[in-house]
Amino acid sequence: MDTTEIDALLEGRSEAIRARDLDRLLAFYAPDIVYFDVVPPLYYAGIDALRGRFRDWFGRWSSPIGQDVTDVHVEAGGDVAAVRMLIRTSGTLAAGREVGYCVRATDILRRTADGWAITHEHVSLPVEFPAGTAAMDLVPPQRGRAG
Repeated sequence: MDTTEIDALLEGRSEAIRARDLDRLLAFYAPDIVYFDVVPPLYYAGIDALRGRFRDWFGRWSSPIGQDVTDVHVEAGGDVAAVRMLIRTSGTLAAGREVGYCVRATDILRRTADGWAITHEHVSLPVEFPAGTAAMDLVPPQRGRAG
């Protein structure tokens, strides 16, 4: 299956995050989005909840938010697609600290009359046991797009 439209959606989403453009970012998500994030609560349901979450996240940065997406793998058939990827996020927090960390992300997309929309997103960090701390210093392998 041709994944050009999905690739464009993912790049557009990253561009919106880099620019901290909330309205543009939310346009990539379905109104009934269910979003599992690395921070509480267990999930965010609906575009209004996601708007509040992203508004808070954007406010925590003083710089553009770096988004380097690697290891993208798309499985698509008909009007549904699943995408998994690694995302390295970096920049300067509002408090002045430089950060860089990698998350794992999985998206479920649905094709609508207007194109693809993200209906579910799951973002996670590896956890180091037994301490139970997030592994914030991992670097993705340099493999690029997985297909």
